[in-house]
Amino acid sequence: MTDQPNQTPPPLPDRPASAAAQEAAAAQPETTPGIAGVDDTGVPRLMGELDDIGRGFMSALFDITFTRFITRRLASVFFLVGLVAIGIAFVFVFVGGLISGIGSLGWNLGGGIALILSTIIVVPVLAFFAVVVLRFVIESGVALIAIAENTERTAQNTQHAPAPRR
Repeated sequence: MTDQPNQTPPPLPDRPASAAAQEAAAAQPETTPGIAGVDDTGVPRLMGELDDIGRGFMSALFDITFTRFITRRLASVFFLVGLVAIGIAFVFVFVGGLISGIGSLGWNLGGGIALILSTIIVVPVLAFFAVVVLRFVIESGVALIAIAENTERTAQNTQHAPAPRR
């Protein structure tokens, strides 16, 4: 891609984004059905009857054009399932390590003590890091979807300037 010095930059908006967001928030009453405000990403939050939200979810789930995303709606479910899985794994590994350490105390005192101490120290640290990684992965997916939604909304609201002459 070569830089052409005679190209004009795209037009700038007539007001800052913060002012536009404040105007949009002031223009949108809080009683609008289905929308309970806008979070810091600018994406409306779903609120309303569970049946309405569920119907939107089911139609988005089977949308073969992939124009609607379900990731934001399922993020909390994935996080909860991941936390339960990490918790179950933590209990099994922690109890298993303690049982193995206690069992080996009879024939290898030093190894048994080392296994018990390492289980008490290492397993909770690894479980904590697993929760952090899970949260990071889910937040990354949600952020990517938020970027896609915001980009689509920006593209819809942008006035198309005529292409520069070459």
